[in-house]
Amino acid sequence: MADTAEASGSAGSDQQQPTKRNRVVDSVGEKAQEVFKEDYAQAREHVTNAAKSRSYLYPIKGIFYFVSHRSLWQPFVSKLGPLVLLSTGVIGGMFFFTYLPQLAVLFFVNGPIAPLSAILLVLNESTTIINLVSRNYLLQDALLDVFDGTLLARGDTQIVSEGREVKPGGDPMQKLGKILKSPFEKFSPKAIVRYIMYLPLNAIPVVGTVIFILIQGRTRGKGVHGRYFQLKRWSESKREDWLNKNVGPYTAPRLVISIGAALWAADIEDKDTSMTDGTAPTLRETAEKAE
Repeated sequence: MADTAEASGSAGSDQQQPTKRNRVVDSVGEKAQEVFKEDYAQAREHVTNAAKSRSYLYPIKGIFYFVSHRSLWQPFVSKLGPLVLLSTGVIGGMFFFTYLPQLAVLFFVNGPIAPLSAILLVLNESTTIINLVSRNYLLQDALLDVFDGTLLARGDTQIVSEGREVKPGGDPMQKLGKILKSPFEKFSPKAIVRYIMYLPLNAIPVVGTVIFILIQGRTRGKGVHGRYFQLKRWSESKREDWLNKNVGPYTAPRLVISIGAALWAADIEDKDTSMTDGTAPTLRETAEKAE
């Protein structure tokens, strides 16, 4: 009888253990679904906001504006040769030294599409290096002059005068005077840490590389209006508040140049963007509050 009772108790204990495991698995599964739904909804909202703001068009607008306004060419004339050499050297060197090693690693996880993933990864890494060197050393003064000059060409003299002297005249580049405020922020080591931290995403076939590029785009996108925020005298908290409410638009223009960023800033000043119009009352409120 005792043996029977002991066996019965043992069987009951064995039945309870799988039940507990099932509950844990179900709970984790429910949490995962909940997180996925939240992230999906957030991503969809960011994409919608980016589409409404049309921020992805500003790099294209910047190119056309640059081509049609010859005065904006001046700061880049002397820098063109070194920039071409830098870009060629970095891209060529990265493909020569890092393409095959990264291809070998990605081959095990990406299979036949590893060459494409490796190319995208090397190009993204090359862009990061070129952007770092050119923005902080080679083109810093030229980018500042072009950004301020574009704002002057759009009629935003008042805001430019907050950061530098503005001379009288008709040519926007000739009107640029002495710089009163330090220009774009210097490179932060956090960018490298964040880059390395998300690098393993490239191990996920196709999707991982795309997500990696989007994350890098979001990080770099937040920096395109550093000069604009400086001229507006926005505090760090106001900048963060604005950027957090406009994640989508600032993720889209990953490769935006100074001209496109300045045109975008001018449209924000003129309230000629969905980021500040009546269809997005909270964003308009944020902009007015920040001012």
